[in-house]
Amino acid sequence: MQVTISPATLSGIVPAIPSKSDAHRLAICAALADRPTELELPSSSADIDATLRCLEALGAGIRFSDGILTVTPVFPAGATPLLDCGESGSTFRFLLPVAAALYSRTRFEGHGRLPDRPIGELMHAMDSQGVSFSAPRLPFETSGLLHGGAYSLPGDVSSQYITGLLMALPRAVEDSVLSLTSPLQSRGYVDITLSALRRFGIAVEDTEQGYRIPGGQTFRSPGRLKVDGDWSNAAVFLAAGAIGETVSVSGLNSDSPQGDRAITEILARFGAKVSVSEKAVTVSPGPLRGCTVDMSGVPDLLPVLAVVAACAEGETRFTGAERLRLKESDRLTAVCALLQALGGDVQELPDGLIVRGTPLSGGTVDSFHDHRMVMSAALAALRCTGPVTILDAGAVEKSYPAFFRDYTALGGNVYGI
Repeated sequence: MQVTISPATLSGIVPAIPSKSDAHRLAICAALADRPTELELPSSSADIDATLRCLEALGAGIRFSDGILTVTPVFPAGATPLLDCGESGSTFRFLLPVAAALYSRTRFEGHGRLPDRPIGELMHAMDSQGVSFSAPRLPFETSGLLHGGAYSLPGDVSSQYITGLLMALPRAVEDSVLSLTSPLQSRGYVDITLSALRRFGIAVEDTEQGYRIPGGQTFRSPGRLKVDGDWSNAAVFLAAGAIGETVSVSGLNSDSPQGDRAITEILARFGAKVSVSEKAVTVSPGPLRGCTVDMSGVPDLLPVLAVVAACAEGETRFTGAERLRLKESDRLTAVCALLQALGGDVQELPDGLIVRGTPLSGGTVDSFHDHRMVMSAALAALRCTGPVTILDAGAVEKSYPAFFRDYTALGGNVYGI
């Protein structure tokens, strides 16, 4: 799908969509639980659908009706399940150890850039405790049940490896210790995992080096839970308030473990006016000035913040974002190309970007089949002097299928949907 967006100003209020980070984790915990669980999930996305499809393949029951997702626990069958993870890195990395804790043989496949995304450290850790792999990359078959014991992982490659083991190892007979060999980055994502586990009665103990996971635990369904609102995708509209007119997003939990709630603090550092209440988070424009932002804990915010930086006076330096090269696209290169195509002044660094404020002219941009590039291009279009055409704009369905509907409801001008 190709869309063209003409300059406009967004204003008004929009509800937050469900957090796919929270939905992934709660659905997996529900599938491991002792009885059915109802999740309040008003809408889904391609990534969430991938996780639900894989849970069904493992033997869970999945029923979606009127915004309620009912998950019936996994009942392992004798056959070797095939888990098609689509393009979802979260689905793949979370369910790889979970599936190996349930079945002695499983098959995995993925599409797009997923087979090329890193997985070696997690495979090595699992191999040390009884799980072998038929190939070093997707598609492959696993062999052997995952056991408890001593595991070690780097903390600065992918928090998704850690999440997968934290969800799988409570079911092991033995106790486990997960040691981190380097400082943990994206801690907020692990906090989301720990929060989900606690809601299902699972105990995980912090240690100086990582985590201790008692074995033989039972996931106990709380019956019904509400999926958190998504701070990551809300960031696009909150940023629109910073560079245009006042925008509010409802349904966001200010106490959420999601690290991307830091968007409010960062926008305020740029100079935007930010207000947080029980009903909504509201951002209004102010005199924006460049600053230095460490992205190591919130890398997914960089594409949106780079657009804000292009609209700010002076220079902004983004650091600590080298892991963005391993996402759906190389997001450092992709953001640099996007802003340059629109007339922006941006310099790519090994671990980040330098963005200098300058008027944006418009043009044609490639989404690199990356949902966050689509949304960032749509954000940039608000401040361009001419129209912006986004190639492969359908990539937004990975996380936010209703994005352009909400964008136009706030006043955006989108053609070609």
